[in-house]
Amino acid sequence: MQLDTNNHSVFMLHYHLIMCIKYRNKVIDDIISNRLKEIFEKIAPAYNITLEEWNHDTDHVHILFKGQPNTEISKFINAYKSASSRLIKKEFPQIRKSLWKEMFWSQSFCLLTTGGATVDIIKQYIMSQGKKNDKQSN
Repeated sequence: MQLDTNNHSVFMLHYHLIMCIKYRNKVIDDIISNRLKEIFEKIAPAYNITLEEWNHDTDHVHILFKGQPNTEISKFINAYKSASSRLIKKEFPQIRKSLWKEMFWSQSFCLLTTGGATVDIIKQYIMSQGKKNDKQSN
């Protein structure tokens, strides 16, 4: 397991982000997905975010990315949604016909933390802490 570091911490912060087109309109093809990915990669470094994986369906995108403890994820997502919506509509004007009131992204999104261990394994690890010391002191 490879941990990331900065001046004051060691961390591994992976996130799975799912964003949908407003009313799940089917407007994403490979070309638009690639452009959305390019926009993500351009904005991400300003928020200490690194893209790990990207894929799409016709009405939503799946993004796996890494952050840092100082990453302001909600600000990044809002900045990304705003910039990508504006640029996509400008660069692909035909897409406007398929949108509802020219809104590209749905307001909502799904953000999940991910990692190498399940929540149950982490709970077991935390519950086991201090037990070795208890046995040694008896």
